[in-house]
Amino acid sequence: ILFNLELCGLLQVTADEGILHASGNGVPPVTKDYCIIYNSNWVSLPESLENATFMTLENLTSTVLCNTSEVPSGLMKDKAVVVMRGNCTFLEKARIAQSSGAKMLLIASKPRLSPISDNKTDFEDVTIPVALIRYNDIVDMQLMLGNEVNVTLYSPPLPEFDCSMVVIFLIAVFTVALGGYWSGVAELENLKAIASPGERETRRKKEENVTFTPVTVILFVVICCVMLVLLYFFYKWLVYVIISVFCLASAMSLYNCLAALMGEIPFGQCRIACCNKSIEVRLIFLAVFCIAAAVVWAVFRNEDRWAWILQDILGVAFCLNFIKTLKMPNFKSCVILLGLLLLYDVFFVFITPFITKNGASIMVEVAAGPFGNSEKLPVVIRVPRLEYSASTLCDMPFSLLGFGDIIVPGLLVAYCRRFDVQTSSSSVYYISCTIAYAIGMVLTFIVLALMKMGQPALLYLVPCTLITSALVAWKRKEMKKFWKGSNYQVGWMP
Repeated sequence: ILFNLELCGLLQVTADEGILHASGNGVPPVTKDYCIIYNSNWVSLPESLENATFMTLENLTSTVLCNTSEVPSGLMKDKAVVVMRGNCTFLEKARIAQSSGAKMLLIASKPRLSPISDNKTDFEDVTIPVALIRYNDIVDMQLMLGNEVNVTLYSPPLPEFDCSMVVIFLIAVFTVALGGYWSGVAELENLKAIASPGERETRRKKEENVTFTPVTVILFVVICCVMLVLLYFFYKWLVYVIISVFCLASAMSLYNCLAALMGEIPFGQCRIACCNKSIEVRLIFLAVFCIAAAVVWAVFRNEDRWAWILQDILGVAFCLNFIKTLKMPNFKSCVILLGLLLLYDVFFVFITPFITKNGASIMVEVAAGPFGNSEKLPVVIRVPRLEYSASTLCDMPFSLLGFGDIIVPGLLVAYCRRFDVQTSSSSVYYISCTIAYAIGMVLTFIVLALMKMGQPALLYLVPCTLITSALVAWKRKEMKKFWKGSNYQVGWMP
């Protein structure tokens, strides 16, 4: 599941997005906001609710309003009218509504909302606001607010920067730094085991690392590409496979992370015997806790109010365990892996829009759930957006960072930390590469704010981390060793 969903802070706006503010007639009135799509070439909406005008909503979703005979005379006068999409153009519906005295036309759509793109010149005689709204939102409005509802439209400006990016930044840098440090601790234990014959066999049994070679790196990238394409075409089936794999892998990762912490606590080490083996009781309770955490997330994964916290905890544990377990043997393998994944990232974000029928990138489509699929892939760190806007309602109310944007540079940071341990270089490679990762993230945020669209974070993270690591090795005159790997032999004394 390690394909690289790009950093999505403020996704690209493919249509004019606005907010329908609905108010019931209770005391105090219950209010709720809904997403609308409109065309700013036809009508301009106020930027704030204070400047908007409220109208009574007339629910006519039993008709598509393609003929004046469909609606009783006088029913729409001075009201906001909602009808169903289909059978005729937006222009025909708008003219009928306006001629019947309506002050606003809402068109309810069961399919995914799409831009309104009819010819502007055809709408010169239409003066009322026309907007698309989800049919499910109309149903929700009736359930939440009752049959007597007042509505208005407005479109607040898109925020330049969302503070959720700061939280994403802290999570990403913390995970990369901690994963690299943990990998260095494991490397130090390996070196001690090599120096002590008595510990060598014990350490070998505990060793769970997997080492990447250039061939396995290329195979890994090919698998990522194939998996992403399969998800694009068979998303509604494969998404549940990914969810199941994530639950299993994250539960195991959380167990490994917490077990490493518990190993430093000298309490609760009583054991029970089972099948000629003994196990600590506290580890049994820990395993149950980790499985329960994954199961709770799986059951309540679509609960936006708090499930994201549990997903982020499981995601951080998954990334930490991956960075610690997967070893890059040398800088050469790091360059191949990061370079190929950079090309993979850029291709699926920037090139695939020229290939797909709807002109959307495969990466963005898979991140958002292709074709309006309600199930989302759990391979992202997600944080609720803190700045309120129409985009919060219409696109995704979360800022996202793919696991790949943490794990892939994290593998290089981990290699730098292990090289520091092997050569006794006082963490200079590790600290430099971690700082470079943080700078790359900041650069990604800057471009994200300027371009107002999702960014392939590896486009900025890979050059920052690779160039910084190479410069440190060149400055210290250790490039040959750094490129080939030191194989645990240089500079370490037990």
